[in-house]
Amino acid sequence: MRALLTLLAGLALIYVALGVALYLFQGSMVFLANLPGRALEATPADIGLDYENVHFDTADGERLHGWYIRAPDARGVLLFFHGNAGNISHRLESILIFNRLRLDVLIVDYRGYGQSTGRPSERGTYRDAQAAWDYLVRDRIVAPGNIVVFGRSLGGAVGAWLAAQLPAEEQPAAVIIESSFTSGADMARRLYPVYPARLLTRLKYPVIEFVGRLQCPVLVVHSRDDEIIPFTMGRAIYDAVGQPKDFIELRGDHNAGFWISREHYAAGLDAFLGKTL
Repeated sequence: MRALLTLLAGLALIYVALGVALYLFQGSMVFLANLPGRALEATPADIGLDYENVHFDTADGERLHGWYIRAPDARGVLLFFHGNAGNISHRLESILIFNRLRLDVLIVDYRGYGQSTGRPSERGTYRDAQAAWDYLVRDRIVAPGNIVVFGRSLGGAVGAWLAAQLPAEEQPAAVIIESSFTSGADMARRLYPVYPARLLTRLKYPVIEFVGRLQCPVLVVHSRDDEIIPFTMGRAIYDAVGQPKDFIELRGDHNAGFWISREHYAAGLDAFLGKTL
């Protein structure tokens, strides 16, 4: 009996210690800015596209870096918020697809990613999104109705937040949410089912709440084969959105589904953009 009690006490101690670690270090686990590194490994020039390096400041004093890539005969501007790993230099395939769809692209690294200063946080990514929007609307004088907000994975949460808090007179033409999750707590529950996710999750990212407040057309994109963020979360996001809305179902894994399904993906994007721009 004493041996059993000792074993149970040891297991309880391990359980608590791991729970504390998950609570304290979840930021480092989510924001993978240093995987595979802050260095920019390529530029749009490597795929034959002209681009402009852009820098602008956030409300709390961080300096963000991004690229502005023009498209011939552009029909709008896509504001691109990427996922949690890597930086803007790892999104060239997506930039190429959007360029061929006649979209100028502003893609920005969050604070702590690539050449942007600071350290990432949930509140910080929201400030970064607002700064990117302000740069387009105020500095480049792009009309909100000509901007499509696009977010993939973590970027879907950031883009949804941005559009949800913009006033009615400053709504974008549309929002595209690709391969994203319903909330940080839902992801934590999926990854660590033995822990009380809602109590331990400090990174909230309540996407399901944001999309319910959107006032513009929304396109949700998700792969049925996504091994990181389940397809059911994409459908739940779609169900929470009001009209008008569309859904594109992909094939392929979380990181490559858009490329594996690129012909179907590009056709679906083109049809949606044709209705919203």
